[in-house]
Amino acid sequence: MSESVSATIVLIDDHPLLRKGVKQLIELDDDLSVVGEASNAIEGVKISKETEPDLILLDLNMPDINGIETLKMLRDEDVSSRIIVFTVSDNEEDVVAALKAGADGYLLKDMEPEELLERLHQAALGKVVISDKLTTLLAQALQSGRSSNKADISSLTPREKQIIKLIAGGLPNKLIARKLNITEGTVKVHVKHLLKKLRLRSRVEVAVWAVQEGLG
Repeated sequence: MSESVSATIVLIDDHPLLRKGVKQLIELDDDLSVVGEASNAIEGVKISKETEPDLILLDLNMPDINGIETLKMLRDEDVSSRIIVFTVSDNEEDVVAALKAGADGYLLKDMEPEELLERLHQAALGKVVISDKLTTLLAQALQSGRSSNKADISSLTPREKQIIKLIAGGLPNKLIARKLNITEGTVKVHVKHLLKKLRLRSRVEVAVWAVQEGLG
C-alpha cells in the first residue's frame, strides 16, 4: 500500500456477529482501530459524537431507524466523520439516497476482507470509496438523470473546474482550501454552486461525473 494513514472507526450495525467480525478484521491492521460500536441509530449518534472517529461504517438496513435516517441524524448533529455505508443492498435507489444524504462512500458486505481494509485506508485519506460493481450503475443513473453534459461543463468557472478535479482526486474541503489558498468556507460555496449547475447531489456524484468527462 503506497499511502497509509491511521484512522479511528465507529461501527453502527444491528448484527453483533458482523460487528465482531469486522472489528477483528480491523484489529489486524496496525493503522486502523475501532473506538466504538452501536446497534442502533440513537446509540450510534451518541458514540460518534463522544469519540469523533475518522470513519463511521454504517449499516443500511436497521430496525426502527434505518441507515439513511441515521446518516441524516449524524449530519444534522454536525458529526464531521467520513461516513461509509456498509450494506448488502446494491439497489440503485439505496445508493443514490445514501449519497444524497451525505455518505462519503458505499461498500457492499460481500467484498473480500483485504479489499475492505484497502477501501477503509482510501476513505481515511479522503478518497471516495464505492464498490466497483456500483460505479457503473451510478454512472448510468447520473447519465439518465441529466440531459446535455456539454452545456453543464461550459457553465463552470475555471475555479469550479479546479475544485472538481480536486474532488475527483478524493480531497476533502479542508485540503482543497489549503491547495488553492482560499478558506474552507469559500470552497463550500463553490461546491454548492457547482452541484447546482451540474444538477448533482453529492461530492461522490461529482467525482463519478468528473471521471466520465475526463476531468478526473
